Amino acid sequence: MSGKKVVLPLEGGCQCGAVRYAISAAPLTLYCCHCTECQAQSSSAFGMSMLVDYDSLNVDWSSLGVWGRKTDSGGSMTCHFCSTCGTRLFHLREGDTEIVSVKAGSLDDHDWLEPVGHIWTDSAQSWFELPDDKMTTARDPGEMDDYIVRWREMTANWFV
Repeated sequence: MSGKKVVLPLEGGCQCGAVRYAISAAPLTLYCCHCTECQAQSSSAFGMSMLVDYDSLNVDWSSLGVWGRKTDSGGSMTCHFCSTCGTRLFHLREGDTEIVSVKAGSLDDHDWLEPVGHIWTDSAQSWFELPDDKMTTARDPGEMDDYIVRWREMTANWFV
């Protein structure tokens, strides 16, 4: 996908339009998560998570519903969603005030989305074939540094 140009800010929102957001800086990474929680939350085979700097996300947090849950790796996270239509929009890991996981399917423009890798692949659906050219991690990778580095390499000239 070389030569792709993505114009900032990125904009998105919930299905009913009650919640809108904008992201003013290039995302840190984009990956697919195959954990059983993401499968349930997305009602699909996996969820797409786009990590962004907290300060680059402009949203009215007070307009969102919040639900807390344990993660498959044993931590906790808060899940933020539209109080009207229920669309899941953001995840915050317990204790992390610098990075937000944006549910990438809530972006207005989906054409440029290309995940750099897949995590929790040991719980991926048996019919899903993992791409050979993407990073994979069997469970929780912990720190996302390798995914961030690979994303920066892949998208070096995408964002304007």
